[in-house]
Amino acid sequence: MTSGLDALLAALYVFIDDHVPPRRRIGRPPKLSDAELLCLAVARVLLGLPSARHWLRFAHARLRHLFPYLPQQSGYTKRLNAAGPLISCVIEALARQVPTWHDDLRLIDSTPLPCAASRETAKRSALAGHAGYCCSHSRFFRGCRLYLLTTAESMPVTWCPASPKLGEREVMTALLERDHHLIRAGQVILADKGFAGREFEGFVTDRLGAHLVRPDRKDEPTRFGKIARVRQWIEAVIDTLKGQLTLEQHGGRTPAGVFARTGQRLLAPAAAIWHNWTTNAKVKRSLIAYDH
Repeated sequence: MTSGLDALLAALYVFIDDHVPPRRRIGRPPKLSDAELLCLAVARVLLGLPSARHWLRFAHARLRHLFPYLPQQSGYTKRLNAAGPLISCVIEALARQVPTWHDDLRLIDSTPLPCAASRETAKRSALAGHAGYCCSHSRFFRGCRLYLLTTAESMPVTWCPASPKLGEREVMTALLERDHHLIRAGQVILADKGFAGREFEGFVTDRLGAHLVRPDRKDEPTRFGKIARVRQWIEAVIDTLKGQLTLEQHGGRTPAGVFARTGQRLLAPAAAIWHNWTTNAKVKRSLIAYDH
């Protein structure tokens, strides 16, 4: 293991322990604390081990110097699936610590989040019946759609999985309405053509006090011109989530499990970006120091 990953996990543990209040429980406190659980989850994602069984076997062999107690697979999976709200709280706390939190630009997008590849597997899942069509990829898929709000440097701010049968503008409106405190008046929200519509633009302008910027459609007058280069920033975020951080291999079979496992893969880059700012790394969104 490299000192980079060890340093990240140690710093993240201290941050969670200091900034996030512990959850109340009845009975004895668990041997693995919430802070240790999230550090373990981040290490698993950064090291690219989507299988919980293989991950815990690896952790027992290589991470005992960081985690005095490691649970069995069933206990780890149960704790992780219930940790979704805690993960969301930690991501927001990390985002508030980086300088780009105060920037005037936010990025929004959505992407398919498959949860089962075969019909038989989907039928055994609690997500059976959730299916939709992705226009950008020209394919049907079973699962959810991930809606994401980030800063310009890929720091996640808030997110939610939703049924692919719902409209993109409808879900994003609900997400931004719920977390309107994360948007400041005067900020620019950069979107793609899928969020075109008077109602959504009016919501962003009137309710949030922000400005919606998106590529111009062919059937409307020129407003913002070509912004493809800037749009690639959030496309790079999604590419990293799906490629390096195994987003589509999350293994969730219940809504709570999908939420927590998606959050786990968002927490990993959030922790890395925060730590890169703390250590004054040259490239703030780089994960190279922590993935081996």
